Amino acid sequence: MKKDESKAVSEIIDELSNTSHVQVRSSTELAARVSEAADDEDEKRIGKGQGPLRRRTDCRAVRNAPRSLTLTPWQVIHAIGLGAASARQGAGRGLAEHWGSLRYIQALEGNQGGYLQLSSEGRDLLRFYKATQSGEIGTGFASLLAEKLVRSRYPDHSVSVIPSDVALKAGWTLRSASGAGPLPEPLQRRPHFFVEAWQPGQPSKVLLVSSKGTHSTVQQVHKQLSTASAHVDSVHIGPYGTVPYLLIGTEIPKKESLALHILEAPGTTALSPHGETSEADLDLALDQGNRLADVVGHAEREGTTIPGFQVLPESFAWFSIVLARTEAATLMAFTGGGKPTAQYLTKEQGRRHFQHDVHADTDRLRDAEHRIHDVDFVGTDHIYRLNGTRVEAFSGLEKSLYMHIHHGRVNEYRREVHELRGQWPSRSTSKQWSAVSIRADGTVLAIRLRDE
Repeated sequence: MKKDESKAVSEIIDELSNTSHVQVRSSTELAARVSEAADDEDEKRIGKGQGPLRRRTDCRAVRNAPRSLTLTPWQVIHAIGLGAASARQGAGRGLAEHWGSLRYIQALEGNQGGYLQLSSEGRDLLRFYKATQSGEIGTGFASLLAEKLVRSRYPDHSVSVIPSDVALKAGWTLRSASGAGPLPEPLQRRPHFFVEAWQPGQPSKVLLVSSKGTHSTVQQVHKQLSTASAHVDSVHIGPYGTVPYLLIGTEIPKKESLALHILEAPGTTALSPHGETSEADLDLALDQGNRLADVVGHAEREGTTIPGFQVLPESFAWFSIVLARTEAATLMAFTGGGKPTAQYLTKEQGRRHFQHDVHADTDRLRDAEHRIHDVDFVGTDHIYRLNGTRVEAFSGLEKSLYMHIHHGRVNEYRREVHELRGQWPSRSTSKQWSAVSIRADGTVLAIRLRDE
């Protein structure tokens, strides 16, 4: 290992904790451009004999949208890793996917104006996985922006961002039976997240998020957001077309600063239990559901159904449990996966992928404890090389919260983490770690150079 290589890596690690800004753009003009892009797409589809996409058409500029999002690159990597932890994307699984977020350690940097942009390394990597990079970075920024927006609207609530595919699999099969052909198109296009604003003992408020990312021009953002409006039309909570949603597109230019484009359909959907006086028991393990992927359509077409996923009021208590336990699975997967994660998942959600503590990248799981900013965390260390230099990353959960989730106590986890909201340390470095991110859910992601 050469001295200049070590210095370069130390600079890379240190820059992960630098605060930068990302522009947020939302306007009536953006909504109009997205509507035009949707019309253009449908014309092309009709010309091919496919018919127009079924989509939500009620999006508009976001009220009181923030002008920018202030964060560190390490917070973005934390969000990407947390979102992928239970999703079983690609050939990897569980923890191996979560650590895939570390590929972006060299991808983002702040420019002289204090705005986030792709680094030279990030630009060089475009030719290898351009679509993957834009998608994963886009979902990271989208989850952070959606969380910030919902938290500002419900300041007395906790906010959880939950992968929608994992949650939906608790009740529906998201794949065709062998030999049955592809799923109907509306079932193939799904939102990326459920955002849940919740208080212990109270009905949750839920909205959908569909996110996109592109390295192309703003015109491509308009096209992507028009497609995103079809993704949110596949899921309905309560009556058809009433659940609020956010459409978020991340523009990742090759040389300019990043920008987030966002539209919304405002409203409130509360998971008030139907005819029940007691709250849902979040500790209740769920059996695999086998629901019909049908949605009751518009009121004027009473009795008709269309392909999609719908949660009606009589299932609100069930869906509250699904969301909470999917979040618990994500938290456990983030700290190390294995059997503590499997207890929260149904068969279709991928329980078998977490039944055994076997991962190619990590020999010992959930055996690390670190005290960061005077808070004790439990999780997993990961040692690897960055440009030839040994680096240690740690993902964990605050110790008492970890024990609740590890032992199946979701009700207690939510009660305690809700009481702790607003109390988490916000400093992006510590004495022992070069970059630190602590989220309101109690998770931590930290990184430092490792002695040879």
